[in-house]
Amino acid sequence: MAKGGKIRIGISGWTYAPWRGAFYPEGLAHKRELNYAAERFSSIEINGTFYRLQRPESFTRWAENTPDDFVFAVKAPRYITHMRRLKNIEKPVANFLASGVLKLGPKLGPILWQFPARMKFDPGTFEAFLALLPRNTEDAAALARHHDRRLKGRNWTKTDAKRPLRHAVEVRSDSFCTPEFIKLLRRYKVALVCADTVEWPRLMDITSDFVYCRLHGSEELYASGYGDKDLRNWARRVKAWARGSEPADATRVVKASKPRKTGRDVFVYFDNDMKVRAPVDAASLANRVGIAPKSRRSFKT
Repeated sequence: MAKGGKIRIGISGWTYAPWRGAFYPEGLAHKRELNYAAERFSSIEINGTFYRLQRPESFTRWAENTPDDFVFAVKAPRYITHMRRLKNIEKPVANFLASGVLKLGPKLGPILWQFPARMKFDPGTFEAFLALLPRNTEDAAALARHHDRRLKGRNWTKTDAKRPLRHAVEVRSDSFCTPEFIKLLRRYKVALVCADTVEWPRLMDITSDFVYCRLHGSEELYASGYGDKDLRNWARRVKAWARGSEPADATRVVKASKPRKTGRDVFVYFDNDMKVRAPVDAASLANRVGIAPKSRRSFKT
């Protein structure tokens, strides 16, 4: 039997006004919201990095305010994926990596590259992008040193240890539903995000040694919650991936790969935050797969 991979289930972002008084207790200081969420989930996506470059001290603070066994997924800047659309991105990628990402140390999990629905699959463009991505933290630090002068005095280009660096790609156009794209991801060992939504393709092709899922809402984008049946189905899929196999109902572009002798790590993030469903659904799914969080106050407050 394959040794199971690590399952992490969490939320996408943690700073949402409607959550205050619902998920977060009344009166909880805003600066304590990450602490509170990190006690309940083993991983969270950092969304702020998508909208603007952060500073090294922010990453340091986030690392300090989470437990030792906590992991962040980091969302790459939309400037690279949505505005530049992967054109002339060497400096922007270096700037992103130099903004303090490596300050997370062992808490740095997968980097998420999300592409807009209007972004179509172009084999040459995507292969050049995948080839640019660093595969470990030493390579990331080396690339970060090529940042431009905008980061002068606010950069971090060191790593405390050489660690593997994981990347995941979320696509929202049917033009990516082609074996050529799947083969390309497998060649570079980049995960294809399984995005559950009513608007974009939901693909479950395995392209790396880990699985990355984003659950955006079962019926209404970013808003609707997941019922018992939906959560049972997702729990079954997550367990199959963690064992190294694949769920029987997986939707793929290519045929299923052979089961692994070792399991896969699985990351699942709920992004249905508009109606305060994300924390509830994430906690419910964590219970169903047997990873209900314990009290974990081994961090600064």
